[in-house]
Amino acid sequence: MTTSPSVTPAAILERLSARLGCLPTDEKLALYLDQEDELRHLQACFHIPQMKDLPSIDPSLSTAEDKAIYLLGNSLGLQPKKVKAYLEEELDKWAKMGAFGHEVGRRPWITGDECIVGLMKDIVGADEKEIALMNGLTVNLHLLLLSFFKPTPTRYRILLEAKAFPSDHYAVESQLQLHGLDVQKSMLMIKPREGEETLRTEDILALIEKEGDSIAVILFSGVQFYTGQLFDMPRITKAGQAKGCFVGFDLAHAVGNVELRLHDWGVDFACWCSYKYLNSGAGGLAGAFIHEKHARTVKPALVGWFGHDLETRFKMENKLQLTPGVNGFRISNPPMLLVSALHASLEVFNQTTMSALRKKSILLTGYLEYLIKHYYGKDKVDRGRPSVNIITPSHPEERGCQLTLVFSIPMKSVFKELEKRGVVCDSREPSGIRLSPVPLYNSFHDVFKFIQILRSVMV
Repeated sequence: MTTSPSVTPAAILERLSARLGCLPTDEKLALYLDQEDELRHLQACFHIPQMKDLPSIDPSLSTAEDKAIYLLGNSLGLQPKKVKAYLEEELDKWAKMGAFGHEVGRRPWITGDECIVGLMKDIVGADEKEIALMNGLTVNLHLLLLSFFKPTPTRYRILLEAKAFPSDHYAVESQLQLHGLDVQKSMLMIKPREGEETLRTEDILALIEKEGDSIAVILFSGVQFYTGQLFDMPRITKAGQAKGCFVGFDLAHAVGNVELRLHDWGVDFACWCSYKYLNSGAGGLAGAFIHEKHARTVKPALVGWFGHDLETRFKMENKLQLTPGVNGFRISNPPMLLVSALHASLEVFNQTTMSALRKKSILLTGYLEYLIKHYYGKDKVDRGRPSVNIITPSHPEERGCQLTLVFSIPMKSVFKELEKRGVVCDSREPSGIRLSPVPLYNSFHDVFKFIQILRSVMV
């Protein structure tokens, strides 16, 4: 079950099915792929929802005790089984010893975030000192922009995708307004070409080359939330910095999904949430990255007690000794219940590597793509029958787990029928249904079962 850039998932699936004496669409292939999956044991680390517990289920269309087909890790990851125990550890500590919990246990409350930050370094490809676990994503984005966006009369613009996630759009808009800038002139947004759904890397680079002298900050998603497109972060970073721009990324849909090498790529700053592919629960503790090259030069615009160096923090002298780098951006003490939930998930990641997860992910999402195209590609369906268009890039190196589907029939009716049958996915306006088979807890048989349900809906 190996993948390489030169061998497509489709070719692997067809080769394996030929060896098994079956078609790529047969259940036999899905079962074989699961049997050979070296990461299959990780599914047992998570709670998988059952059909009977889903509020949208139609009991006449499903078996109550069956597991749901959960394909929504792009929105909210599943709960690691250790979360409850880790939360209870901290609640028991609080109940039994009160304030002594600040300095006792596996996660002392004063340094709880620092106790687990080492588990993040391989996931984002950075040194521990370049990472801080704090706040929520948009709060961190604001803090970073306050320090990296320093407009001048000639360099005053921020470049981002035209359809960035609303929170990013609003954050950029408000930062421009904070500086008294005209949003229409200062917010530079790049759109796909006419008739296309995703951005071409050459168009992004061309715009940076053309307008870069007026751009102060380039802010892109790592993976685009709607289309699932994985942007070429190394090339965007290199091109932006060559024009004198700071380059940052919102990694909400990239962290825990694709391999990242923030330090090696020279990315200036980044931020992410942890409740999607990092499975820390709704509103979980977010993260921020600032490259070590900025550790002594880029300082926080807003400072709090936890940005003060720990060695002298409790002397209470009110003489700021700022921790260098991103840890100086911490404002308040870490929220220990959120730290505990994230800790439980990061320990699951620590049982494998991002390289191994990515390897499985490419084939898992490739399998989903193969089956959808087989049954519902525009060139495969008869006239008058519904078709499905995948707007996510087909090349594995240009996407993560997610596929976004656009239907030739009303999307809302398809979505409703999938929910009735125990498929957990989501719909996004104007016309997309997002599916994300996650290699930590989804199986190839999950994908096979989803396709059978889709076939029962698309009649």
